[in-house]
Amino acid sequence: MGGATEDDNAMRWFLERADGGDVLVIRASGADGYNDYFYNQLGVNINSVETIVFNNASAANETYVLQRLEKAEAIWIAGGNQANYVNFWRNTEVANLINEGIQQRNIVIGGTSAGMAILGGAYFSAVNGTVNSSTALSNPYTSALTVENTPFIEVPYLDHVITDTHYDNPDRRGRHMAFLARAITDYGGTFRGIACDEYTAVCIDENGIASIYGTYPDFDDNAYFLVPNCGIPDNTPETCSPGQPLSWNQDGAALKVYQVKGTPTGLYTFDLNDWSTAEGGDWQDWSVNAGALTTLGSEEPDCLPSSTYAALDDDSSFKIYPNPNSQGVVTIEPSVPTPKAEVRVINLDGSILQTWTSLGPNSQLDVSRLPAGTYYLEYRGGRKRRSTRRLMVR
Repeated sequence: MGGATEDDNAMRWFLERADGGDVLVIRASGADGYNDYFYNQLGVNINSVETIVFNNASAANETYVLQRLEKAEAIWIAGGNQANYVNFWRNTEVANLINEGIQQRNIVIGGTSAGMAILGGAYFSAVNGTVNSSTALSNPYTSALTVENTPFIEVPYLDHVITDTHYDNPDRRGRHMAFLARAITDYGGTFRGIACDEYTAVCIDENGIASIYGTYPDFDDNAYFLVPNCGIPDNTPETCSPGQPLSWNQDGAALKVYQVKGTPTGLYTFDLNDWSTAEGGDWQDWSVNAGALTTLGSEEPDCLPSSTYAALDDDSSFKIYPNPNSQGVVTIEPSVPTPKAEVRVINLDGSILQTWTSLGPNSQLDVSRLPAGTYYLEYRGGRKRRSTRRLMVR
């Protein structure tokens, strides 16, 4: 949740998943204002609500605190300063019990502002203070930009996600892009982003489907899903170095960003299984050139295998053999050949690894450079005519 007044409908969604159990609010500042709100004002039957305020790191060792964490069916992390959460809870039994609850007891967990900030597998820890977009873009290695991936809160579907909040006031887009650039540069792999305007909530169910709650059309409440452009084989920042302005341009399309309105019923959704299937919003291209952010309207990513595309003529099937493949060469044999077809190898993150163009009816492809693993082999007979098969490399 983005950080201002809570969205009542999103909070009902949260409390319903406590299944009538005990709700625990944890925070490092403030008071017990959530207690009455959760218990009396939302019309959801729950057994109890309790708030624990951590005044220092030693509270993470209190027996009573640990007992309440063990019993909770829902945990809500309030706003405040996420540096306190990192300093007080990371590498403690508090974090262990939260993760045990998620993994072993299927508890529901959520947070607003600082509470949302620590739910990603990588996170802006703010241990050296906050940072604004202009500072982050002018020097992504400024001491205030602390992006960490030390294991902390382990939430399904968010292991390679960095969140950010308060997206409407002030505008956080530039610094969020700097967070992603730092994570990719420092830790490697693919990182993605989820962000909320202040009155907006992203509610992710057990199947990885995110429903967006807010008050649109009365107010302009948005959530954002940031995905490095998987249509570019090497989509890493061009310049992400200490003392240098960030450049992550890639011809103006470094990130594909889905902006979607939050509605009272959570009508619009985004699928975190493929980071592509979505409804209700619009795609944008975001880029940074020498510290200057540009955002433009765009189309959906055209690289992830997807069932939303029309089948290849009347028969979407094609053969690939040998599969599994340990010989370094695979033969592709489409049922309905297309002149000058294109074939792509795509990894499970959606990144394009190899491309062959102008192929004939039957072709042999050299896949010897691929490490052992599972990939998608995609046969493209035009932008809207494609089909996909799994390829196993040993």
